[in-house]
Amino acid sequence: MSGMRPAEPKSPVPLDAGFFDRWYLDMAASPQRDAIVARTLGLPAWLRSSSLLTWAGLGEVAEALRLPPGGLLADLACGRGGYGIEVARRAGARLLGVDISRVALGQARLSSAERLPAGRAEFLAGTLTETGLAEASADGLMCVDAVQFADPPLAALREFRRVLAPGGRLAVTCWEVAGPPDGRVPARLYAVHLRRDLAAAGFADVQVRERPGWRAAERRMWQEAMSVPAGSDEALLSMQREGRRSLDTFGSRRRVLATATAP
Repeated sequence: MSGMRPAEPKSPVPLDAGFFDRWYLDMAASPQRDAIVARTLGLPAWLRSSSLLTWAGLGEVAEALRLPPGGLLADLACGRGGYGIEVARRAGARLLGVDISRVALGQARLSSAERLPAGRAEFLAGTLTETGLAEASADGLMCVDAVQFADPPLAALREFRRVLAPGGRLAVTCWEVAGPPDGRVPARLYAVHLRRDLAAAGFADVQVRERPGWRAAERRMWQEAMSVPAGSDEALLSMQREGRRSLDTFGSRRRVLATATAP
């Protein structure tokens, strides 16, 4: 599970593991979709992304985490694993990725075998609120573009606090609602208030910073995706449906990076 989501159906189909398994299978069959994402977000071709974090943004996340060499990085809702793998590689850290989709976890394992030394990465099935990780086990924790899928997000942030060791650093990227209420914005985003909820979850040194440059790259990605014929490419068709909704409500959201420390 990670932040750029398949277009959600109008009928009440649950966004469960099976739903995301199908999405990741479609994505693996769509080199055109991956090429658009890499080109517009400035990502290297090997980084298999299912989120909207730019290459520069990844550098900010890596810097904010301050991981010690040999420390443990938890990447929650890791998706295909690309972002966490690169952060762990830069820091010389160990990686433990968690996601609801076993298909995504399989793809993450393949990527880690290409980018990290043997034995440095592990990927487990779990959710944002029930990670299955040991208490105070991680030196750093990242969650890219997915905390809004917890119900409520505060429950996920409390789980993040439980997993982080004292002094461990957290980096969360997401969107928050900007401006007056807009019924076209997904209801889950109205539950995201990172500055308030990180403090309520027990974190210290909370900072939430807007990242307009990331947002501009996101707009370029949606616009390019909308400009190409999708044919029968299910991943690209899903991306185009999500792009229409995102562009229609673009001014109603702001892009943020939240960082904090576990006391």
